[in-house]
Amino acid sequence: MKGRVVFRPWGGRASALLDPRAIIVFVLLGLVAFAGVVANVGVGEYPIAPPDVIRALLGLGSDDGNYGFIVNALRLPRALVAVLVGAALAVSGAVLQGITKNDLAAPDIVGVNAGAGLAAVTLIVAFPSVSAAYLPPAAFGGALVVAGLLYLLAWRGSSSPTRLILVGVGLGAVATALTTFMITFGEIYQVSQALVWLTGSVYGRSWEQVLTLLPWLVIFMPLTLLRFRHLNALGLGDEVARGLGVRVELERGLLVLCSVALAAAAVATAGTIAFVGLMAPHIARRLVGPAHGGLLPVSAMTGGAMVVLSDLVGRTLFAPVEIPCGIVTAVVGAPFFLYLLYKTRKA
Repeated sequence: MKGRVVFRPWGGRASALLDPRAIIVFVLLGLVAFAGVVANVGVGEYPIAPPDVIRALLGLGSDDGNYGFIVNALRLPRALVAVLVGAALAVSGAVLQGITKNDLAAPDIVGVNAGAGLAAVTLIVAFPSVSAAYLPPAAFGGALVVAGLLYLLAWRGSSSPTRLILVGVGLGAVATALTTFMITFGEIYQVSQALVWLTGSVYGRSWEQVLTLLPWLVIFMPLTLLRFRHLNALGLGDEVARGLGVRVELERGLLVLCSVALAAAAVATAGTIAFVGLMAPHIARRLVGPAHGGLLPVSAMTGGAMVVLSDLVGRTLFAPVEIPCGIVTAVVGAPFFLYLLYKTRKA
């Protein structure tokens, strides 16, 4: 209880422990993400200074009447998609790590992203006339299939790091092979679109993608965050969780569903952005500790900041050539994954 504040809304009918450190870290990371959005929106063939970007975001007047249109209609959706996708991937990874008690678990490592990618690419290549609004449900179906197979083949009531990762890598490889097979038989325009999408990019994202992604986050993000106590209990082991009154299988299944839905929505919107779901929860855990009440929201903000800053780096590092943000996160995340793998080699 030391260093924590008891919050009792609705006349004491509900209560929660608030960790001041987690709140401070969340706010600071929010400022970092906002700074990344402002910097990202200001970059382009028509550069806009940060003060002018902020004025445009707030709807205030500026010396150039074009600023409002460029900022709010053309560039802001891309930055928002980056933040939302990063948050979704980070929370998905934090939930998977909490359920499996495995530091290496993440939606891209265990093949969930690959399953979502396979379903989305199939829709893009085989059914090009279908609206982009159907990408998240399709990706959710593909991710859910992979998650179900992973549960059947690897978990068996508990999961060793080695078995989980090996089965997940195998399922991811199968899904990737099938994705390549689908691309081989596609038309050139759809194939080009799918290949750019697979690298993990928020290039050209508009308000349509924001509005497509938002309902998934509005439903599954709060549902995940509100189950932090059950996630904490599951981390203590099934027997202890049952002793605390947790319906273990129901809660685990619900949390897996939320994790898969968040990852699938992110993949459907921005492609397979690698290692965010692995790195963000670890960074958040170092900042606020392992309790999921603070870990989940801080992971979300960490992931959002990571992706928007990665997109900024990709746009400016070799300008005017743009590097997809998925490549930037992979360059940083691959050594991080190898480091974690080295730490858990005896698991």
